Amino acid sequence: MTSGGTGHPDSGHSEKGGIRTALAGLTTRGRSFLAAGIAAAICSYVLGQSDLLRVGLLLAALPLICTFFLYRTRYRVAGSRRLTPARVPAGSEARVHLRMDNVSRLPTGLLMLQDRVPYVLGPRPRFVLDRVEPGGRREVSYRVRSDLRGRYPLGPLQLRLTDPFGMCELTRSFSTYDTLTVIPRVEALPPVRLSGESKGYGDGRQRSLALAGEDDVIPRGYRYGDDLRRVHWRSTARYGELMVRREEQPQRARCTVLLDTRGLAFQGAGPDSAFEWAVSGAASVLVHMLERGFSVRLLTDTGNSVPGEGADGFAGASQETADAAGLMMDTLAVVDHSDGAGLSRAYDVLRGGNEGLLVAFFGDLDEEQAAIVAKMRQRSGGALAFLLDSTPWVREPTDVPGPLDRSEERLRMLREAGWTALKVPRAASLAELWRLADRERAGLAATSGTNGGGTGS
Repeated sequence: MTSGGTGHPDSGHSEKGGIRTALAGLTTRGRSFLAAGIAAAICSYVLGQSDLLRVGLLLAALPLICTFFLYRTRYRVAGSRRLTPARVPAGSEARVHLRMDNVSRLPTGLLMLQDRVPYVLGPRPRFVLDRVEPGGRREVSYRVRSDLRGRYPLGPLQLRLTDPFGMCELTRSFSTYDTLTVIPRVEALPPVRLSGESKGYGDGRQRSLALAGEDDVIPRGYRYGDDLRRVHWRSTARYGELMVRREEQPQRARCTVLLDTRGLAFQGAGPDSAFEWAVSGAASVLVHMLERGFSVRLLTDTGNSVPGEGADGFAGASQETADAAGLMMDTLAVVDHSDGAGLSRAYDVLRGGNEGLLVAFFGDLDEEQAAIVAKMRQRSGGALAFLLDSTPWVREPTDVPGPLDRSEERLRMLREAGWTALKVPRAASLAELWRLADRERAGLAATSGTNGGGTGS
């Protein structure tokens, strides 16, 4: 939940320009009165009727007086905006709260509020506020919703002033605005183990026994609940307080989520496209693995990694899980197709060392890119790939048999390289595919054990 800025309406005009703006704010009623007054004055001159001239002057003077009165009005009004929440999944609603405070010693007249919002979020909200007493406040709210992820500006808030006769309307804008972030949909994934992960990559945390000798032990102060058998008596005597050995050091298991954003790898657009499914799938895996305690990072085909700081670019133990998830979700909210043609940059990042578990979402792969993806498996403790063939996502399936599906050949290449590769049908459930991947990896591990070989994933 974030609070919008508070400010006063901007004038931003010189005296001469302000008068022109005020005259331009004449309503249809005001212009009609002015035109009728001028016409009556002309007719009085032609017909020689002095009484008609008085009527004309009255008709013409009324909108001008109202305009001058409204222009000289100096309402001191403060406005603020609050979003709940400021980050919302696609397809969900957020509520925008507007608050107007009259900070002057005079009551206001009739006020009309109008907030500027992108058309994707819905119609432009308008509210009419009656007289606001000195020191008083008014609060209104409206809802926004978008099926498309992205970052959408809200504001600036506009305040429309009108006179009691409806002759003139002036619009004054506040300078502040807020941003609503629409993140991808996140699907809850079942807590499967994903059998076949490399040693140490289980539930997100592993412990490595310290190989240091007795003299190299780094002790720490005793904490309630520590095993007394771990008391280091030599350090206790040295420091004068109870010290214990650090025999185990926690290490967070790693997970890299690779998202293919190449424009040539995906066809179609919109909330139900293959690319949006891949973005939503990446978001779901990121959240799921963070909840399991993994150090997670988001990697794209361009070689960009989020977060870009910390140990080897991962969201390490020093980073709060909520902050890490928010950073990656904000990135996925605005991610778009890249102009790249290959996955070599992502491979260069991955071949720097053992990256733990690798979960990838690929679009259409040709033979060259499939070979690069196959080599990525050598630098990961476990590898899971979701292949999205865009053709079924943009065309209705037919019963007419066709040539051998190229995606099946790509699946075979990846599986032979050690990947657990799954083809994603149109509008598939990621949770079901997640369970299927667990069963396939469990079967692969069992087959490897039966053949007497070690597991390679």
